[in-house]
Amino acid sequence: MPARQLLRPLRVTRLFAVLFAGLCTALTLPAFAATSQAPDPDDWGAVLKRAEGQTVYWNAWGGDSRTNRYIGWVARQMDERYGVDVEHVKLDDTGSAVARVLAEKQAGNNDDGSIDLLWINGENFAAMREQDLLFGPFAGALPHFALTRPAANPEVITDFTLPTEGYESPWGKAQITFYYDSDMLDGADSDTPPRSMAALLDWARAHPGRFTYPRIPDFTGSTFLKQALIELTEQGDALYQPVSESDFDAVTAPLWDYLDALHPHLWRRGESFPASGPRLRSLMGDGELSLAFSFYPTDAAVAVQEYQLPPSVRSYVLDGGTLGNVHFVAIPYNSPHKAGAMTLANFLLSPVAQAKKQSLDYWGDRTVLDVAHLSDAQRALFDAQSDNPALPSPEAFSNTLAEPHPSWMTALQDAWLEHYGVN
Repeated sequence: MPARQLLRPLRVTRLFAVLFAGLCTALTLPAFAATSQAPDPDDWGAVLKRAEGQTVYWNAWGGDSRTNRYIGWVARQMDERYGVDVEHVKLDDTGSAVARVLAEKQAGNNDDGSIDLLWINGENFAAMREQDLLFGPFAGALPHFALTRPAANPEVITDFTLPTEGYESPWGKAQITFYYDSDMLDGADSDTPPRSMAALLDWARAHPGRFTYPRIPDFTGSTFLKQALIELTEQGDALYQPVSESDFDAVTAPLWDYLDALHPHLWRRGESFPASGPRLRSLMGDGELSLAFSFYPTDAAVAVQEYQLPPSVRSYVLDGGTLGNVHFVAIPYNSPHKAGAMTLANFLLSPVAQAKKQSLDYWGDRTVLDVAHLSDAQRALFDAQSDNPALPSPEAFSNTLAEPHPSWMTALQDAWLEHYGVN
């Protein structure tokens, strides 16, 4: 029996476990005041008028202080500029929010949902579109959306191979970026960190215990699996189709062989893994690792600036390119505050908000705007350059590898847990 058939019960079991938790949460959450039908996204004046005085419950990952710091700044701006109150509902797992919306729909709550805006992409977007859980299309009507120039930058309207069709608004860009402590590597190694997955295995053997990746299903760890699979498999085209259309065993066999060889040389011999990307960064700061990676290209540079990593840290990408994607915000179909959510999504796309987000003083997340085509005044917001030596080179992101179909994420996570499930 193909591995994908064996994995299906696991995926269903996990879905129902999350769904049950979401249903319990939905039944115990306080009711939110209903509003009348959402205004037409194309009537932006009406949207702004309706938004004033609303409270937007923005469900977003809360596992990193930098992200939380930026969202706090956004909340203050939304109150001052639009009279909209933004409440950051901090998530450990976006899937729990998806399950909550689904539970509300199954309970017949079609007007008073508990979530107004959701930070989302990948398999969570695919699941919500499949279950018809999103409001839209709305993104194309946002006044600032045109600044992304979607015709020239199709990544802002494509999510893990799926067209967004206006049901998501782009918010930022991410790409796997490796970083290392040049003072802790031996000799010439400081100038030649591993620049491929094969070289990474050789490096780990030569530097036992000095590298690891986050425990699955953490999204940073899961992205590492996809990065490795893209480079190692000889059936790469299969990754851009639903996993059910491929021989999962054959496509992924090189990945498990690779990880079997890699794990004995990882931190704690691969018997346990850090919980997240921020925890991985902390291990670097504590001197337990000499090499790490992040899905945020400026992660190491911000950490150096904030004295969380030593100034000897440098960033780079693999020679064959690294996996990258755009992350989005979406509005659940039953949000009672759609006007406020659209106003917030539009502000997130404004040059001032995008420049603040890209600043190392706040988050360092890359903009989705086409900066070269902004006005002179708008472009000036992005002109500040940093001489931080941990910043990747400007050419580092010229080769971005596309995300596989979202179904591969869940399948890889389940298979990893089957192979290596550890504490």
